Amino acid sequence: MLVREALPEDIPAAVALARRLELDYPGIEADRLWVAEDNDRIVGLVALKTHPDCLELCALGVDPDHRGMGTGKALIEALMTEAPGAVHLATIIPGFFEARGFRVASQVPATFPARRVTSWCDSCPRERCMIMSREKP
Repeated sequence: MLVREALPEDIPAAVALARRLELDYPGIEADRLWVAEDNDRIVGLVALKTHPDCLELCALGVDPDHRGMGTGKALIEALMTEAPGAVHLATIIPGFFEARGFRVASQVPATFPARRVTSWCDSCPRERCMIMSREKP
């Protein structure tokens, strides 16, 4: 498996995977994306969205047939290596991200959406949504 920043020709397959995993959002194709590739097939992705005062990890997802192999962790590490600063995220699975160096954010940047109001969060229990961050190594 190879994890790398997405090339322009990877975007359609990465967005299609995000859509299948119900992780797509308006503008995903314009954000920085990293992909996990196995046998010339995109099997994972993560996106980095730039807000005016912070960076946000979005749309971390792995094809079900490739889960449990460290793909998600590798995607997070690739993003963190290239991110120009601290990264925030909204999640209902904080334990997964704590194991990867994220901590509950003590402050939420003003332009970061503290509670997601997007269609892909409709099925998530908003009361469990946590804002986490990880400093640049």
